[in-house]
Amino acid sequence: MKHLILIAVLLVATVTQAQSNFEKGMQKAFELWGSKQMDDAENVFERISNAETNQWLPHYYVAQINSLKSWNQKDATVLKAQLDKAQAHLDKAMAVSPNNAELLILQAQVLTNWVAYDGQTYGMKYSAKISELYQKAYTLDPNNPRAVFGKAEWDMGSARFFGQDPQVFCKDIEKSIELFANFKPETPFHPNWGKERAEASFKSCN
Repeated sequence: MKHLILIAVLLVATVTQAQSNFEKGMQKAFELWGSKQMDDAENVFERISNAETNQWLPHYYVAQINSLKSWNQKDATVLKAQLDKAQAHLDKAMAVSPNNAELLILQAQVLTNWVAYDGQTYGMKYSAKISELYQKAYTLDPNNPRAVFGKAEWDMGSARFFGQDPQVFCKDIEKSIELFANFKPETPFHPNWGKERAEASFKSCN
């Protein structure tokens, strides 16, 4: 009996230590990111993803950083390397956490990176898929403000492109702001971005 208790204690201690190392690593990565050391933060997230193979969050942030770095990137070789890396980590994250609204939202953003780079080439290829991803994310988690805002923002851009009135989607932007106000991430490391962008977007509605 004592032997079993000792084994149980050791297992709990090991799990606690692993969680502690994960949390320390994530905190370090966010501190680097907050200090505008994006590449260093990416490296830390990548190391965590290699060590913590059952966690989707490190993969998420490697993908997100590469997506963010790709906006306004004009070099096709650099862009492809960044978005291929983002996609590889998204694929790994989705294998760990399928049907995850946050991952679907980020997947939509990565595809939007391609459209923003070359709308003529990638617009027809990815537009329907992006709409589908946002709709699926909303269906999975209708109270997720990023799902509501992302879909509305994409719909507004599409409306402008086709010469339609984007104002009809302002009510959805407003709804996302209400959801942001009440949103609480599952942990300090879970996605919690987008409120400022939604508020800025809503100002343009007025």
